[in-house]
Amino acid sequence: MASHRFLRRLTLLGTVVGLVAMAMPGSALAGSHRAGTCSNGTMLAGDYRDFVVTGTCTIAYGANVHIRGDLTVAAGASLDDHGAEQWMNAQVHVTGNVHVHRGAVLGLGWNSPEGSLGPDTVGGNIIANRPLALQVGGVTVGGNVMSIGGGVLSTSLADFRNFPVKDNVIHGNLVIAGWRGGWMGVIRNHVDRNVMVLNNVSRSNGDTGPGKDTDSTEVMGSDLSSVGGPVIPQTIGGNLICFGNIPHAHVNTVDFGAKNFVGGKAIGECAGLTQ
Repeated sequence: MASHRFLRRLTLLGTVVGLVAMAMPGSALAGSHRAGTCSNGTMLAGDYRDFVVTGTCTIAYGANVHIRGDLTVAAGASLDDHGAEQWMNAQVHVTGNVHVHRGAVLGLGWNSPEGSLGPDTVGGNIIANRPLALQVGGVTVGGNVMSIGGGVLSTSLADFRNFPVKDNVIHGNLVIAGWRGGWMGVIRNHVDRNVMVLNNVSRSNGDTGPGKDTDSTEVMGSDLSSVGGPVIPQTIGGNLICFGNIPHAHVNTVDFGAKNFVGGKAIGECAGLTQ
């Protein structure tokens, strides 16, 4: 039995390594458009070759942003942290990849009603290496969404973030592994390939400071039929793999959660979370 577990973990590790290799950044598109930067300010409407965020930035209300290359959120920087309402009526289109570096926060999307897909697009991958958090909602992603490590190590409430990934269409894989923070959830997404939720730990129970948030690690669709609302599924074309999360991955019926539709196999904590 132990050898079977070891082989299974090796297989999962190999899968993650393979996904990382597929998600390695390509070269940015060249052209006449200027490179964009934002440092402790506002991302303005425009047509950019690439865009780099340093410091604390938000997007201008109603702005239409086209990045014909890569969007980079530098180490320790943030784009629209805790400010989803500022993205209403704005659009961001990235033809390349989005890179989120250590201790950074990416807020992308959130400009359409909950449960619906917005206009924001990423042509390539969203790749996060030890971020403080991702907050991605209503975005169409042509490749993978991958976040490895990160979150907060301190016990200061001001340092905690939530990690919502909701209402997206992801044409590749979704991988969230090794994150530490407040609340994390994978809700109402359509993912063409695999979803892997591995070794994530809630360290903050809402507004009261350090301690496990029992609502964290929600992996589910929504069923609002009991209150006259719609059923919004979460669909996964490949496998759903969940191991080592605290709390375990679950469907939260108190939040009107619904089980997932999975084309492949549901493994580990998520074995019972399918229709």
